Amino acid sequence: MRINTGSPPDPEAIEELMRAARAEMVDDLRRRGVRDERVLSAMLAVRRHAFFPGGIREPYVAYGDFPCPIGWGVTISQPYIVAYMTERLQLKPGERVLEIGAGSGYQAAVLATVGARVWTLEVVPELAAHARRALAAEGFPEVRVRCANGYAGWREAAPFDAVIATCAPADVPEELVAQLADGGRMILPVGIGMDAQQLLMIRRQGTEVTCEGDLPVRFVPMVP
Repeated sequence: MRINTGSPPDPEAIEELMRAARAEMVDDLRRRGVRDERVLSAMLAVRRHAFFPGGIREPYVAYGDFPCPIGWGVTISQPYIVAYMTERLQLKPGERVLEIGAGSGYQAAVLATVGARVWTLEVVPELAAHARRALAAEGFPEVRVRCANGYAGWREAAPFDAVIATCAPADVPEELVAQLADGGRMILPVGIGMDAQQLLMIRRQGTEVTCEGDLPVRFVPMVP
């Protein structure tokens, strides 16, 4: 699905193509096993194309199931991974979520649409500013965005019911585990090098912390 770039863009026509591409994306997510209707509804509602720095006019890029570079060595995660990680957290409305790696702001928007209260950290100042603007423009001014290193988390806002990281540390940061509430869970990629990463699902119950391996993945490294 390509737009003829030889004529002036028609915003309404582009938006309609984006809606159709978004619906196709959600159909693909269903086929790939995403079952949580709240997550699927959020993926259908959030305009992924609106979170690309500089904008994008190609629906097949905006809603294709692959990560896209957005500058500064960062990508906007592929839709399947966004939906999968969100579904794995089993969020309840009103739960407090810390995101490490705001990037474009897209994952934070999906979390907020599911009903979470979101705090998100981004180490790149330009991307933090972009995420803040994009989230406000798309109707998510309540998402808190801070430009900061993700390893320390957001101490004054802790504890969190869930933590999600979209960048990979070499090991699980102890400070993030410490900021989980009782009953909290965290999903994050861990590993050195983009070919040696695995999603981990961490749960905290009282003083007990358990860790479960999940999908092999490829994320940018978490910046120390």
